Amino acid sequence: MEYSIIVLTRNKLPWTRRCLPTLLESSERKWELIVVDNGSSDGTADWLNTFQKEVSARGFLVRIVNNPSNFGCATARNQGAEIAQGRRLVFLDNDVSVRTRSWMERLSATIEGMPGVAVVGPKLVYPFPPYRIQFAGGGITRRGRIVFLGRGEDRLDPRFNVQREVPHVISACLMIRSDVFRRAGGFDPAFNPVQFEDTDLCYRVRNLGGRIAYTPSVEMYHYESVTTAGSPDLINAALVVRHGLLFRNRWREMIEREFEWRPEEEANWRTIPVPALEAIPPPPVLPD
Repeated sequence: MEYSIIVLTRNKLPWTRRCLPTLLESSERKWELIVVDNGSSDGTADWLNTFQKEVSARGFLVRIVNNPSNFGCATARNQGAEIAQGRRLVFLDNDVSVRTRSWMERLSATIEGMPGVAVVGPKLVYPFPPYRIQFAGGGITRRGRIVFLGRGEDRLDPRFNVQREVPHVISACLMIRSDVFRRAGGFDPAFNPVQFEDTDLCYRVRNLGGRIAYTPSVEMYHYESVTTAGSPDLINAALVVRHGLLFRNRWREMIEREFEWRPEEEANWRTIPVPALEAIPPPPVLPD
């Protein structure tokens, strides 16, 4: 098996219903899909069961892990990785959908083509015209603040259309060599239920000598913050502060000797309001 796509769900069924079917339009066929549901109560489990039966009949390998409650993002993703058979693990949030049809091949080509790269992330764009950049690789300020490079900029801006090494990418969509993921110990449950678990993983990979890359050759739609928005059991602002402090204390020395370029100088701090899902028509999967 070449690729294992691991998607985490917890409620938010309308986004899951938009995300998963787009995977079937990917040009690559040597993949399995593992969905880990963290105790959804909105009909997600029933829909996943139906989806599994329908796509399995079409020859796709889909496995579902049903947790009785919210085990946290790190733990749930690790559960998916434990049963994954692919030599490349792809972590995908359920508010992401495919824009570049050959996205898996292109992400894998970046790992193969850049010496030492173990993790790669795509350009994430907003899911409505003009499809502005949401994330073009992650930076870290000297104070340990996470930066979304290119945020709000034109997706064709040449500054963000260069493949390059970055400090981190986010688990909304990232590909990692499975052997490196296991050597790094997977996602750290200390960051449960959410926030900073993906950035911490990237830093642990880098601590092992691996490199993290951003490639603009792949674009994916991201509705953003669906995991945390409207979830009454998650106090997101408090988690950002608490887990941000844990991350900074753990990686202070690495942050202080970070890349020479200053990511805060390339960042756009604007946020773009995302309309309600029902107001956004399903965006197109583009031909290669």
